[in-house]
Amino acid sequence: MASALLEQTYRSAGGRIIAALAARFRDLDLAEEALAEACSRAAKVWPGSGPPDAPSAWLYRTAERAALDMVRRRQVRQTLLPEPPEPEPNAEDLMSSDDANIPEERLRLIFICCHPAVAPDSRAALTLRLVCGLEIAEIARAFLTNDIALQQRLVRAKRKIREAGVSFEVPGPEHWAERLSAVLSTLEVAYSKAHEDAAGSGRHAGFAAEMLGLTALLASMMPDEAEVQALAAIIRFAEARRPARLGADGSMIPLSEQDPARWSTELITDARRYCGRALSIGLPAPRILNMMIHALWCGRRSLDDPPPWKAVLSAYDMLLALQDNPIVTINRAVALAEVEGPDAALAAIAALEPERFATFLPYQALMGDLLARAGDTTAARAAFDRALELGPGEAEWRYLAARRAALSDA
Repeated sequence: MASALLEQTYRSAGGRIIAALAARFRDLDLAEEALAEACSRAAKVWPGSGPPDAPSAWLYRTAERAALDMVRRRQVRQTLLPEPPEPEPNAEDLMSSDDANIPEERLRLIFICCHPAVAPDSRAALTLRLVCGLEIAEIARAFLTNDIALQQRLVRAKRKIREAGVSFEVPGPEHWAERLSAVLSTLEVAYSKAHEDAAGSGRHAGFAAEMLGLTALLASMMPDEAEVQALAAIIRFAEARRPARLGADGSMIPLSEQDPARWSTELITDARRYCGRALSIGLPAPRILNMMIHALWCGRRSLDDPPPWKAVLSAYDMLLALQDNPIVTINRAVALAEVEGPDAALAAIAALEPERFATFLPYQALMGDLLARAGDTTAARAAFDRALELGPGEAEWRYLAARRAALSDA
């Protein structure tokens, strides 16, 4: 019980605590180390004495004391010593005392960490690590890089923040645009961690509800930003389908086989409202095209309606012209296989470097499917085996295992 509470508290309050410590000590590394030390102490103390009444405040106070000890041990120069604290503050006090224009704490912290002093390719990764608590390996997979390269990127980002003397202040509206791309990327990746688990039982399952709320808030803050409205629509379209993603046996149901009657009409209606707003103010852009792909799927009324593969493929063709990246290529190949066959899809992804996608589950699952449909059962088995070794969620594991077993019986 204590360990579960500690994990839950770390995920929900860890970002706020790190931000509060970083704001006081002006050192992200110190803040992370201090929180890690506080969690270590909690893991030892809470099982015996029982968890505290206010776990997040306990973690903050313990991390603060650990940080002060570290400062003293490092004999930091007097100019870098922290200011004396207000009487008995806690993480919630420090963060909620800011009368900022961004009212939700996690979104405020995302804007703070997406500071323009940090390299563009590092902002979302840094935020996912500090604010959302994702592991290095999870972030590396999301950005198709390796753990070492991602770790080096984060080290450089934190060094840049330290050298630039960046304060952890909430930016005013005039600074939102320069941080928007990284903010949207952060929300996308955070939601994807919840969406990749069809059963909604993984450690990041809570991100689904959070991202619904944060995108609604962001859309109200920036009503004239088309891609903000588009992301709000995308997440609602995707969440609307969640009730139909799980079969009676606990196995994942692919999108094309889901019963639209089980989708949430309320969320789809909400998504279409954001969709209409995005289309009224923006020209075709990657998120708007992604939004339209989701809208095409959610236009089905029943299983009798044929899947919109041709329209989806056309949308992916336009998206690929705007955003030539391997994720789009992989997703397009799914539709291409349905329209032109598995051989065409295999040819379309042949230029991708297999080693780069060795730990990317969607690629391995797609390869298994395409190779099986093309008649190469040996290679298909190997691809499904690699996918299963990557540790998918229970529902995804059941689906992939069934596909693999069917090949063994063939």
